[in-house]
Amino acid sequence: MINKLLIANRGEIACRIIRTARAMGITTVAVYSAADRHAQHVQQADESIFIGPAASAESYLVIDKIINAAKQTGADAIHPGYGFLSENETFADACAANNIIFVGPPTSAIAAMGSKSAAKSIMSEADVPLVPGYHGNEQSVKKLKDEADAIGYPVLLKAAYGGGGKGMRVVEKAQDFDEALQSAKREAKASFGNDKMLVEKFITRPRHVEIQVFCDEHGNAVYLAERDCSVQRRHQKVIEEAPAPALSERTRKAMGEAAVRAAQAIDYVGAGTVEFLLDTDNSFYFMEMNTRLQVEHPVTEMVTGQDLVEWQLRVASGETLPLAQDQITLHGHAFEARIYAEDPANDFLPSTGVLHHLRTPADSAFVRIDSGVVEGDEVSAFYDPMIAKLVVWGEDRTIALRRLLQALDDYRIAGVRTNIDFLRAIARHKDFQRAELTTRFIEKHHDALFQQPAAQVIEDYAVLATLAENLIEQSSAADVWRHARNFRLNQPAQFGLQLQHNDEDYAVTLTATASGWQSNYNDSCWQAELHGDELQVSKDGHRYSVYVMHTEHDITVFSSELSVRFARHLVADTLVQDSAAGSMNAPMNGTIVEVLVQPGDTVAAEQAVVIMEAMKMEYTIRASHAGEVEQVFYAAGDLVSDGAELVSIKADESDA
Repeated sequence: MINKLLIANRGEIACRIIRTARAMGITTVAVYSAADRHAQHVQQADESIFIGPAASAESYLVIDKIINAAKQTGADAIHPGYGFLSENETFADACAANNIIFVGPPTSAIAAMGSKSAAKSIMSEADVPLVPGYHGNEQSVKKLKDEADAIGYPVLLKAAYGGGGKGMRVVEKAQDFDEALQSAKREAKASFGNDKMLVEKFITRPRHVEIQVFCDEHGNAVYLAERDCSVQRRHQKVIEEAPAPALSERTRKAMGEAAVRAAQAIDYVGAGTVEFLLDTDNSFYFMEMNTRLQVEHPVTEMVTGQDLVEWQLRVASGETLPLAQDQITLHGHAFEARIYAEDPANDFLPSTGVLHHLRTPADSAFVRIDSGVVEGDEVSAFYDPMIAKLVVWGEDRTIALRRLLQALDDYRIAGVRTNIDFLRAIARHKDFQRAELTTRFIEKHHDALFQQPAAQVIEDYAVLATLAENLIEQSSAADVWRHARNFRLNQPAQFGLQLQHNDEDYAVTLTATASGWQSNYNDSCWQAELHGDELQVSKDGHRYSVYVMHTEHDITVFSSELSVRFARHLVADTLVQDSAAGSMNAPMNGTIVEVLVQPGDTVAAEQAVVIMEAMKMEYTIRASHAGEVEQVFYAAGDLVSDGAELVSIKADESDA
């Protein structure tokens, strides 16, 4: 059995592997970059090794650094997780050369599946169904066009050495072929250094169904049911579920057996996933095989009751598979929703910043959260912006879906934009609830999924934010004069707040009445009580609760329908107080517009030193004291996070 395991990864998957290793009595070693010094996987591991700068190309992707970390700590095995080096042949070879167990398949299996065209040739010989297409070496434009004409349009052009949707184009008609081919080849060359293309029949209403397979060194192989991963954006999975809905036992068995043949054809060992396209007539076609653990493996664990990481570690130690095929049973239904720091309304642009507020559903027999962050951690621009994987289980699909929606309602994050409202919109859509799934689900239902709330709804949320702020101020004992804000001589008490959401201004004024508060946006009567972050509200006799998180810069209101973040209107001239001796920090996330000083300059107290932009407003950062500029940490155009050190100024001793 493995004694000490190094995890060559970070974030939630590193934490996930540590959890199982610890349960098995295996000592764990984490590796970390400069950006991850205080990350959860570093804190949870028994030991940790620093491996370099934040950029993954200089840390997590440097094979020598990973191998040296294992040798330095005496680790006898390395688990690569997924991504990074998990499917890198050179890394697997380096592990073998240093007598370190690679928790993954043999190098030959990784190599066999590394080329899509070579993989399809192997699968054809193993009698695994393939999408009709051309996977040959002749790559002239005429040859590829002739093959496309013979297959019949629409066809799919796909990079032979690609992944993640890069180098992929759908060609609807013959006259579009040449332009689409050149575009796909350019993208493939830029992304993978190889522009070899495959041409395949494009299935118009496919589902993406994948089979979890496991093999050991003793010739045993099993499949652990299937996962439906059809709901995707830009070929990246969003919500996965197991088992696949509306799949007959006959089709499940046929797909599982085909997946096992695929694995055995390349002498596979360990955990792997064989991905298929499933057509409306239940015919299925091999797409590719991922030679690693998948992001969505928890849904398989939930319905089989098996720990797949434990299986990996046991197989890597030379043991036989824990179960035979006829011993694997399925119980209930599971969903996984990927919680990302991103803005779905802005083409899913990643969002960086500090997780100022993080509330999650409670872990239970029905709800599991795989995460690598806690409140106060930063989502940086260096790595994938996944915050967590939310996994739920139910006795059947309907119950599991209800639990997913409840768990999404209970997930509250402020500090970065997230896709939680988008996930909620998918899970509530009638076609998703009826399991009418295709890989184009999001495109098909785009308008419904991206529908913006009505203006009246946002106005009500602005009133809720103002009610909460008023109650917070009333309960504050920090400054007795703040309570005088509501006082008006011979007039009803008033409380006002200036807010902004999506470039719209909301100047909310609350006026006290005999029965509560009336806002300037409507004639409704509002009453409210604040208990922690829960705002209990009554509007014209309708009682309900929302949750509120506020900082100096913004207020976020969370409900079971959506979350709305309001920015406060802030004074543009900002005197930044010292957070450490001689340092000045950014008051919020933003972009540096101009740096007005350089090292060696002498500055006066309140002199402008940096201009930054945040939320489409400019802020002039002024020196908090006189002195000499020691360091300037950012340049014009740089993105900065809330609290980032901008300028270091050595205090003028005569001024001290």
